[in-house]
Amino acid sequence: MIATQIRQKDAVFYSVAFPSEDLLTKVRFISRFYGEGEQIKPEELPANDDVAQFIASVEKKDKAFQRAISKKKVKEIRNFYETAISQPPIPGTVLLFTPEQLSFEPLYANGTVGNLTDPTERFLIIDGQHRLAALKFFEKTHPDEAKSIYVPCIIFDGRSDDFATEMFVIINSTPTRINKSHLIDLYERVSWAEPDRRFAARIVEMLYSQKDSPLQYRINRLGGRSGKEKWILQAELFNEVHRWVKQAWPAIEKRGTDQPCAFHYYGILRDFLKASALTFDEVWGKENYMVTKPVTLKALVRVARRGRERCRSRGGKARTLGESAGSVDQQVPGISQ
Repeated sequence: MIATQIRQKDAVFYSVAFPSEDLLTKVRFISRFYGEGEQIKPEELPANDDVAQFIASVEKKDKAFQRAISKKKVKEIRNFYETAISQPPIPGTVLLFTPEQLSFEPLYANGTVGNLTDPTERFLIIDGQHRLAALKFFEKTHPDEAKSIYVPCIIFDGRSDDFATEMFVIINSTPTRINKSHLIDLYERVSWAEPDRRFAARIVEMLYSQKDSPLQYRINRLGGRSGKEKWILQAELFNEVHRWVKQAWPAIEKRGTDQPCAFHYYGILRDFLKASALTFDEVWGKENYMVTKPVTLKALVRVARRGRERCRSRGGKARTLGESAGSVDQQVPGISQ
């Protein structure tokens, strides 16, 4: 399929205009949708597809996806498709996700337009299930008109699964949609299938909530109610902590994957960040400096990980807060300036 590759900072995703009849064969519905005497049955979800499992669990519990509301919404959208003549029926993008990493071949050197491979499994719909359900019912009664509809889609692949999950929550977190109680402890909810992700989620949760954490209430966590200025997105911090946890997972499993062990690793990171705050002194937390910006905080997590690995390779124990303070400028030369 022809797609436009879009880069925004470190993220890569794709824009595609699908013919409606083609798109409807490439997506899977995870909610049951009702038309006039018709219905679209949800598909069975693989047990290891944590993104789909999370979305399905929310849609089953939340009032925004109850049968009566869903049927009314689909009926209204379908009616809009029938009456829209001079205006586009689906002007907004539908967000799709696949856990596979898709291959992109530009049509010319360094180009952004090219051929994007199809995933082996059908796309998960992050946003737009109601619109596509209405389109499917519309296609049955107005097949010729449906063929003239091209649906703008944004595709996220396996390199952005955490973002895809968070995007679903952000989009559906208005007062008329998902209740904000679903937003708390997001990663605990989506990562149940992978113990290393759940373990990392506990560490991030403690960094957010513990009184002795240098990042207490500074993490931009969905559903958080603190009025403090936020320094880093939960997803970005989670990714860095998870890289550390995944690398150290064999040792963690031997020690134990329960809450006390998570607290042990939280303590290492907490003390290192405290040492960093002492090293940076008065510029720590100041808006005009880069010290507590996302890029620096992520770098500090990586430095803490390397320091821990170096210490373990020498047969030592975790560094004390005072010993850690000196390693920040050693491992990232000039960072204190």
